[in-house]
Parts: sequence; structure tokens; C-alpha cells
Amino acid sequence: MAKVSISTVSRVVNNPLSVRKEKRERVLQAIQELSYEPNPFASGLRDKRSMTIVAMIPDITNPFYAELFRGIEDMARAKKNNVIICNTDENEIRFLEYMAYFKKKKIDGMIFASGPITKTYFESFDNLKIPVVLVATQSEEFNLPFVKVNDFQASYDAACFLIKNGHKSIGMISADINDPIAGKPRWEGFRNAMLDHQLPFDKNQVVFGDLHFDSGYEAMRKLYGLMPEITAVFAASDTMALGAMAFLQRRGIDVPRQISVIGFDNLNLSRMVTPALTTVSQPIYQMGKESTDLLYQWIETGQKPDKSLLLEHQIIVRDTVWNRN
Repeated sequence: MAKVSISTVSRVVNNPLSVRKEKRERVLQAIQELSYEPNPFASGLRDKRSMTIVAMIPDITNPFYAELFRGIEDMARAKKNNVIICNTDENEIRFLEYMAYFKKKKIDGMIFASGPITKTYFESFDNLKIPVVLVATQSEEFNLPFVKVNDFQASYDAACFLIKNGHKSIGMISADINDPIAGKPRWEGFRNAMLDHQLPFDKNQVVFGDLHFDSGYEAMRKLYGLMPEITAVFAASDTMALGAMAFLQRRGIDVPRQISVIGFDNLNLSRMVTPALTTVSQPIYQMGKESTDLLYQWIETGQKPDKSLLLEHQIIVRDTVWNRN
């Protein structure tokens, strides 16, 4: 129909500028008339790729990871690739079982979300000999590209927002201190904001949890017992913030007039509750897309990206912080 060789058709599809305009137009016209679509699987066979990546997350029930995965999958689908989702449940044995499986089944790369990167984890990644990009976590010890927000600065800003609204007796509901994202850096951001404003800070102002709703409820119960004079709480996740609000409301404590609450994440759920939750927004969906884009850069070029990405955060002001000035 176009009166050209198969190799010319291939060049038009994959590198059109390498073909003279007259030939290129004939081939494109034929492609349109035949309703031709490139077969990504065949392309994968040619390039020795599986056209499949893995998204490894710690807790599939957490709405944070649902939004993160949506970004990962949308970027993969734009590349006509498949995504295998693995729920590690923050269990090392389960993680190693997954890694043993992927040693036998070819995959092109992996997105690893949120967990700490131990030596065991890094060696497992290295043994697979595939690109691995981190999202919502990072490793100071091992050189892996990552996409996240500046958790220290975001938490610092959250505490400063409470302070600017006239709060001085402020508590925090934190993730485990060993958590490289929602734990230590967010705890340090909160602590530094308090100290920089010459406000008291001691161990009774922070209660540790596990990022879940029930954990937030129990942490708020404990924090209120330790700090009955408290006027505001910063929670290291929206789900813990909602748990804290549930405790306060059950005790008949008005949110925000008596105790204000600010969360972290800006999950869709945070705008649906009453009162709507003021929170630190991190671009979760964008984090999923950007980390996957970084992964494909590595897969397609064979070169590890020489930079990681810190995305912008912002305070989303809703109805749970009272101005006491």
C-alpha cells in the first residue's frame, strides 16, 4: 500500500524524523487506513523486556497507598505496561518471599514505597539486577533514587502554623521514631519548631503510633492524659489525626475550639469529615507518577538517574485549627 520496506515502516513508527517526509506521509496514511496499532508485547520481546513493573507497598488498606498506586499505575498504563502490586505488610519474611519470586519471574523494575531500607532490603534489590526507585522514603546509607517531600520542613511548617494561630501547649502524635519518613524527620521538624519559638518541649508532648486510625485514637487518649492543658495536636498522618478527633469528640471536647488538630497527607477523606481536617498536603498521586517516570528513565536508558525529587508541600486550611490570638 505504501510501497516501502518493513524496516522503513518500523523507522516511521519508532523514529519518524529519520524518514524522508514524502515516504513518512505515505506510511502514516497506510497506518491510518489499516487502523494499525503497535504491539507493546512484541516490542518488549524485541527489547528483552517484560513490559511489567512491580509496586511494593507496606499496607494496601491505607488510603495513602491507594492514591500513590493510582499515580504509579496511570504512568505505567501510559507506557502500555502492567503493574504487579505487592503488599509487604511491613514484614521482612514476606518481602523476601516476593523477592525470591521475582528472581524467577522477569520484571523490568520496581517502585518501593515508604519502608526503611535495611541492608537486607538493599542486597535483595541488588541481587535482582533491575532498576529500583523509592517513593515516600529514602535511604541515607544506600544510593537509590527517590521521590518524596521534605518531611522535616513540612512538619516544621505544620507546627509553626499552630504557633502562629496562638497555640503554645502543643502535642504530637508521631509514627515510630525509627520510621525514616513519618517518624524521625517529622518528629524533628515538630521539635525544632517548638524550640525555635522558645516553647517548651519534652517527652510527654509526643506519643508514638503506627499511622492508623485506632493508633491515633489511643495516642490521643494517652496524650490528653499527659497534657490535659493541651490546645493543639499535630498528627503525623491524616488517619491518626482522624483517630485523635474521634477520641476528642467522644469525650465531648470541641474540635477546634478546645483542641485544634492538624494532620499530614491530605487524603481525600480529610475533606469529607466534620469538621474538615486542616492538614499538610503532600502530592501523593504526583509522587506515584514521578517515581514511575524516574523508573522508566532508568529502564529505557540503562542509566541510573543522578538526581532524586523533593516535591512541594503546602498547608491546606480547613476547619480544625482555631485561631487563639
